[in-house]
Amino acid sequence: MSENERRGHHRPAFMSPAAMEAHGGAYDPTEEIHAAHETASALVHAGRAAADPDLTTRLVAIVDDIGLSTLAELWSQRPARSLPGALWRLYVLREWVRRAPEEASREYAAGMRFTTPDHAVAGAAEPPGPTEMSRVIDEILRGVFEGDLAVALERAAAFCRVVSAGRADVSVGDAAAEQAANVLGLGDDLAASARLWRADALA
Repeated sequence: MSENERRGHHRPAFMSPAAMEAHGGAYDPTEEIHAAHETASALVHAGRAAADPDLTTRLVAIVDDIGLSTLAELWSQRPARSLPGALWRLYVLREWVRRAPEEASREYAAGMRFTTPDHAVAGAAEPPGPTEMSRVIDEILRGVFEGDLAVALERAAAFCRVVSAGRADVSVGDAAAEQAANVLGLGDDLAASARLWRADALA
């Protein structure tokens, strides 16, 4: 028996539109959009309503349980400035830090001197080693479920701006410049999502 079976839940199964048609089902993109927003809202609400540190820990590490591809099926196609889009980007950011902590540490450290205010907002410890990177990104995600979600998004945005500045500094070539710009754009989307949440308009 698998761990999921012992816990009494299973990883959801997702079918592509072609697979659904092959099984005799009609693909409805409206239902897919609805599912994305409903699951994102339910996840945030469950974490914030429970006030349970153990549940928060499980939600922060949900990718470890269900896999990033499952969240991708649910949320990756939604707009960046929506609740599922913002959550997707937070979990992708966490996964990058977990998979490449040395790279994250190097780029963050390089960017600190260019973006001191953003470093203060992100809240990473100094020196920002691999362990500190993993800790701060988990703290940011915990804020989604335990604190002010807008603050969590603003911290993530600041984190991205520091990393972007550092990546632009330590890397060379057009690809590196494009990647730095992409991370900066990610930060902009997270900051915009924070503003939308404060206006009760992030759905």
